[in-house]
Amino acid sequence: MENKEKILVTGASGFIGHHMIGFLKDKGCFVRGADIKPSSFNDADEHLILDLRDFNNCKEATEGINKVYNFTANVGNISFVDKFRAQVMRDNASININMAEASRQSKVERIFFSSAAGVYPTANQKNGGIVAFKESDAYPANPDNEYGWEKLFSERLYLNYEKEFGLKARIARFHNIFGPEGPTEGDKAKPIEMFCSKIAKAEDGDEIEIYGDGEQSRSFLYISDCIEASYLLMESDFSGPLNIGSEEEITINKIVDMISEIAGKEIKKTYIGESQGAKGRTSDNTLIKEKLNWSPKVSLREGLSKTYLSIKNN
Repeated sequence: MENKEKILVTGASGFIGHHMIGFLKDKGCFVRGADIKPSSFNDADEHLILDLRDFNNCKEATEGINKVYNFTANVGNISFVDKFRAQVMRDNASININMAEASRQSKVERIFFSSAAGVYPTANQKNGGIVAFKESDAYPANPDNEYGWEKLFSERLYLNYEKEFGLKARIARFHNIFGPEGPTEGDKAKPIEMFCSKIAKAEDGDEIEIYGDGEQSRSFLYISDCIEASYLLMESDFSGPLNIGSEEEITINKIVDMISEIAGKEIKKTYIGESQGAKGRTSDNTLIKEKLNWSPKVSLREGLSKTYLSIKNN
């Protein structure tokens, strides 16, 4: 173990954190996981059950660590972040401030921060079919919800920890990551996993509910591509922020149709007047192609097929 690189993954019980742990273990790293809850995957070398809103817990998690992948966040679907705005801002700001300072004190070499596409301005997201967002489009700042504002603040926090203290920061803006082993129901479920679960359980001709009118558009990135790009960014000399996403934009209605086709079922849609988030948002990958020579390998349809089959079988 002494010769292995020691890496901390926070949010280790979560979707992205769990997949990153498996990837790093395959690389031969020693991986410590940290989360507020136990892991059902048991894939890290050690798993610490810690509330990272507490600085002392962050200090414990980072002791003896070379690199940190910080995925911990209080987040859910659009209804969740709209309902619990103060809690989301308070919890996530506390976690990110504590992790930055604990990493500095523990002499961590570099830290990865998972920001989000929610940092991009509201005014540019009112209509579907928009031009993809470049990293520079985040300013002048006006994110579409408080979750996005906190992410933007934390981006600046980590960049300034690098400038002032030399803690190398690697910042990614994730665009709708999906795949097997993500939550399929409740406030934490994301659209693709939730639709896959509902369609797997549905009979031919059944209806499923969609927030808004279903014409809101997004790009979705399969989990293995996200993990690969995150690792490449962490190991690179580029601090970011850097989009990690797909440029393949699609409406929610078409996502449901595609999953229904994969399932071999006729599924009807009903619409409910709850939050639908931004009307249109996708990723411009020009900068990540230039800096990391990276592009997604898994098409949307292939990723949907893998995700649907995994959820259906499990």
